[in-house]
Amino acid sequence: MTAENNIKKSNDEVFVADGPVVKVDRNVTEFLKSKSASNNRKRVRLSAHGDIADKLHEMIIVLTGKGYIRPHKHSGKSESFHIIEGLLDVVIFGEDGKVADVIQMGDYASGRIFYYRIPDAIYHAPFVKSDSAVFHEVTNGPFSRPDTIFAPWAPEENNSSAVDNYIVKTAKEVDAFLRQHK
Repeated sequence: MTAENNIKKSNDEVFVADGPVVKVDRNVTEFLKSKSASNNRKRVRLSAHGDIADKLHEMIIVLTGKGYIRPHKHSGKSESFHIIEGLLDVVIFGEDGKVADVIQMGDYASGRIFYYRIPDAIYHAPFVKSDSAVFHEVTNGPFSRPDTIFAPWAPEENNSSAVDNYIVKTAKEVDAFLRQHK
């Protein structure tokens, strides 16, 4: 069975698993990586849950190294990542926008942290360190856009020059944080 046969497209960034048993293999992740690379925001997800109203949301997410996810926190929701492929840093921010922690992540074989879980109300954002990163994310449902609170000190995704400057600035702050906390 190919990825196209057991996945339905919801939009350019969201695919939904079709069927009662969800199976993900290398073919599915390669399909998602190709869709992510050609997507404007350089990200795509496969929803393993059936509906946005479900109480548990499980997704396989692919981000490319050229994408940006604005730092955010979740009201009343926890979140966990399990890295399948690639490298990324999950940056934890204080309320003031300063780097509070950096979780350097990779798959199990990388020797890096391969799983994390955070409770609600902590600003965070993934920054991909490889060509792409594939991970399994679990969070509470149902999905409600107002439950995601974007950091007021970080640029909106549609402001490309501000985003580019912010990514460079944050990378320097992450490097300084990691040097200080060796």
